[in-house]
Amino acid sequence: MAVRRAREFTEGWLAEDEALQEARRRGHELGAIPILPGGGAVLRFLAASINARAAVEIGTGAGVSGIYLVRGMAPDGVLTSIDVESEHQRVAKESYAAADLAPARTRLITGRALDVLPRLTDGGYDLVFCDAAKGEYGDYLTAAMRLLRPGGILAFDNALWHGRVPDSSARDPETVAVRELLKTVRDDDRVVPLLLPSGDGLLAAVVRTA
Repeated sequence: MAVRRAREFTEGWLAEDEALQEARRRGHELGAIPILPGGGAVLRFLAASINARAAVEIGTGAGVSGIYLVRGMAPDGVLTSIDVESEHQRVAKESYAAADLAPARTRLITGRALDVLPRLTDGGYDLVFCDAAKGEYGDYLTAAMRLLRPGGILAFDNALWHGRVPDSSARDPETVAVRELLKTVRDDDRVVPLLLPSGDGLLAAVVRTA
């Protein structure tokens, strides 16, 4: 009970403003469940910690995570966000406008992530955030390592996948894919990894500079 109260306190410690609350409501209506407030706060912190100027988001949803990312990025930073659903991106644009994000701060690309990512520049990004098809997380990791500069950050939402990842009896394909991602990142000498319980679990890693 104490642990649950502590998590609830942590999740609500940084209150979301009206723009984020509305974007979150829209996400639930679309069935594009957004990152929880604690995870969003981590994204903003990570973007700010490296003064990110170029970031990639896989899974636009209704714009919640994008708002967090852009608010943490440098004033001239640009977020490239990919989603297979054009309706999601239409709603995200409305969310960005409500959050007073200038149109030039976001670049939305509609399409399947694994078709779009090869067209992006190698080593051209400071941060890559993934929150789309869990079964493709391993492929997103491969793409992220190509896209990130040394010292860049990768992050994956749903790293605990609704509590199923720590449950050894859960063997559905999405859970297995997330577990494999965690092991791969943990064992990769090219990165410094971190697994946080914020939200539904957030996996983050910094690409080593040498």
